[in-house]
Amino acid sequence: MGALVAASLRPDCPYRVAVVISNRPDAAGLDLARSAGLPTVAVDHTAFGKDRAAHEQAIDAVLTAHGVQVVALAGYMRLLTPWLVGRWAGRMLNIHPSLLPLYPGLDTHARAIAAGDAEAGCTVHLVTEGVDEGPILGQARVPILAGDTPDTLAARVRTAEHDLYPRVLAEHCRQQNGVSRN
Repeated sequence: MGALVAASLRPDCPYRVAVVISNRPDAAGLDLARSAGLPTVAVDHTAFGKDRAAHEQAIDAVLTAHGVQVVALAGYMRLLTPWLVGRWAGRMLNIHPSLLPLYPGLDTHARAIAAGDAEAGCTVHLVTEGVDEGPILGQARVPILAGDTPDTLAARVRTAEHDLYPRVLAEHCRQQNGVSRN
């Protein structure tokens, strides 16, 4: 999220951050956004119990109230219902710390190391109803080095994420607005 915010401050960036939303009131990203002068809203999922639909309707209301046109998930670790995914179809992006379609879900770095892969990376994709199954918009690759642990690999992948996600989001926003970059 911080990389997306930083990129949005550049004069050539085609998007601006309208609001930062978290389902956890104590999320560090909310503090970072506030320090950048951005609007923030916590829609605490615990207040909704098991009613995921009501929670997502509250999130959708915040997105709509802030005039959001494209949603960029960053560190949002809850599965979304078909209703919210459908409402934002083609306009909701996510970043995942693997080279999808390899290793959807959790523990991606440990799984890549255990498989003996030569490289890992990250993927920006459109969000669909399936977990980490949406159309791929961009990927970045990093080598898996001898002696890598899930933590050391995660650090290198995170650096790649901070470069990839703002670039892919910018290009997606340009396409949404009918502007192509030559």
